[in-house]
Amino acid sequence: MTGRGGPRRPRTGALSVAAATLARMAVSTSAEAPMPVGEISRLIGGWIDRLGAVWVEGQITQLSRRPGAGVVFLTLRDPSYDISLSVTCYRQVFDKVADVISEGARVVVHAKPEWYAPRGQLSLRAAEIRPVGVGELLARLEQLKKSLAAEGLFAADRKRPLPFLPQLIGLVCGRASAAERDVLENARHRWPAVRFEVRNVPVQGVHAVPKVIEAVRELDALPEVDVIIVARGGGSVEDLLPFSDEQLVRAVSAARTPVVSAIGHEPDSPLLDLVADLRASTPTDAAKKVVPDVGEELTRVRQLRERARRAVVGFVEREERGLAAALHRPCIERPHRMVEEREEQITALLERGRRTLGHLLDRADSELTHTLARVVALSPKATLERGYAVLQRADGTAVRSPDEVAADEALRARVAEGDFGVRVEA
Repeated sequence: MTGRGGPRRPRTGALSVAAATLARMAVSTSAEAPMPVGEISRLIGGWIDRLGAVWVEGQITQLSRRPGAGVVFLTLRDPSYDISLSVTCYRQVFDKVADVISEGARVVVHAKPEWYAPRGQLSLRAAEIRPVGVGELLARLEQLKKSLAAEGLFAADRKRPLPFLPQLIGLVCGRASAAERDVLENARHRWPAVRFEVRNVPVQGVHAVPKVIEAVRELDALPEVDVIIVARGGGSVEDLLPFSDEQLVRAVSAARTPVVSAIGHEPDSPLLDLVADLRASTPTDAAKKVVPDVGEELTRVRQLRERARRAVVGFVEREERGLAAALHRPCIERPHRMVEEREEQITALLERGRRTLGHLLDRADSELTHTLARVVALSPKATLERGYAVLQRADGTAVRSPDEVAADEALRARVAEGDFGVRVEA
């Protein structure tokens, strides 16, 4: 338990005495020598009596002021957990705040734990009761908001995208509430085939937080649920407090299924809006954001189909124009024209080649004739045909001077028609 200034440190003396008492109980009892119920109750009462007064915060769920009685009975409940404690106080203590608190109000009480031995019941005896104002609640929410933001629970990278067309939508809302009607009617108007898995829970009061957490976890465990909507209509700050509870915020943050927060109206901003994957200003807005409009989608499909048709038709028409332009080209209309043009060019080149080769051969023939004439004119045979002879010695060398031969030497005389032998006389 905590005080208004922070956690209250337990008294070490009381704890040591209680530990010693429990140790003695463990030693002094057995199956053969059990301790009576009255003694057990007395020991528990003695240990609780050693506890000091504490400051406790909670929500009043039951309030009983019996006429003529000097004691007022209250039940104080923790909104985040399924835990309650009985509280009693004298009428004069309660009368100081009777005009400002009632069932459902959040209060802080300064009380001392008491043990009612005859019934074995633990309760708190309140010496002071203080209502928790709206300003103080908002200050606490702001502190919790900063703490959770520091942990990264509101980070944008944790947000998961919603499916385009969810097959099954989980809805957490009040039973027969306007929020439930708005979500269901608007969603089915937009997409008639949409299916819902509805969990009706209290959306305000002491039972709201644990029931909403239970519903969210139950829907999150269903594999066919694609998205979860937590919806509630408008209300006061106190009415919307359950949707700023730390336990609910952490449960939504841990969910694997995308969660949409649709709490209150546009100005309302509980902490659930910050941790949810998508925030809707109203339940009606949640239906619009989660479910696509079938009419709009059909219009979009028709527009896309028409756009695709225009694109295909335009492409085909462009290709037809290009093909027609290609077919009107001369090379396509008369494909043999290019061959004919090349044939003429080849014929002209061939004729030119022939003429050039003829000229070259004629020139070469003329040059060869002139060369042959010069060779014939300069040939020794031509000289011999004019009556000259060539004298050759036995070794075949020509005689050029008389001094080269001796008397009675045999020589060979070569003339135009052959050769014959001669002998030198002197």
